[in-house]
Amino acid sequence: MDNLKYRRVLLKLSGEAMALNGKMGINPQAARWIAERVREVYQMGVGVAIVIGAGNLWRGRDGIELGMDRTTADYMGMLATVMNALALMDALESIDVVTRVQSAIEMRAVAEPYIRRRAIRHLEKGRVVIFGGGTGNPYFSTDTAAALRAMEIDADVLIKATKVDGVYDCDPHQNPGATMFDELTHLETLNRRLEVMDSTAISLCMENKLPILVLNLWDEHALRRALLGEKIGTLVYS
Repeated sequence: MDNLKYRRVLLKLSGEAMALNGKMGINPQAARWIAERVREVYQMGVGVAIVIGAGNLWRGRDGIELGMDRTTADYMGMLATVMNALALMDALESIDVVTRVQSAIEMRAVAEPYIRRRAIRHLEKGRVVIFGGGTGNPYFSTDTAAALRAMEIDADVLIKATKVDGVYDCDPHQNPGATMFDELTHLETLNRRLEVMDSTAISLCMENKLPILVLNLWDEHALRRALLGEKIGTLVYS
């Protein structure tokens, strides 16, 4: 499509997106819903890469609070992201979207090792690439992994998928009078301590002038409309 605003995107999903109604675990229906949203833009010719969290399977902070070693807890979370990546791969391929999973932690029986040039080649060949295993290092979140991978693959935008319509000045679920921002700068986001992504991810995007688009993936066609240039969600830019 000639009227696309963004031609290559990195979609950041929370692990909770793979469950339903705040439950733990992987729900195939939730994975199928996400896959259908991805297919819609994949069929438009958009290059799509995905980073997914692990909060539906493991919350490292819970283990740390109970005395677990931080590094061990983080590695467990990274392994859980690969489980989510495989589930999403299965959902995508079941609707004829060619997909590859790459992991920052090598596990060749189930995923390719992360190799930047190979990931870019997959995208050039029209495959969706799901990055599992976070950055491969403890002490870094999947938000930071998303920012890092987005820059490595030369994405036009990092899309943060949420269950609200954009970035608000306070929690809209708790405060009906919350105000949504149409646009913010990276620096404003950091200074206001708005929970868009963690500060390391936002700083990385700011330094490299990578825009972040926060939108509601569960608004059925929001992703498609945003990529066609409609004003959807909140745009965070330099």
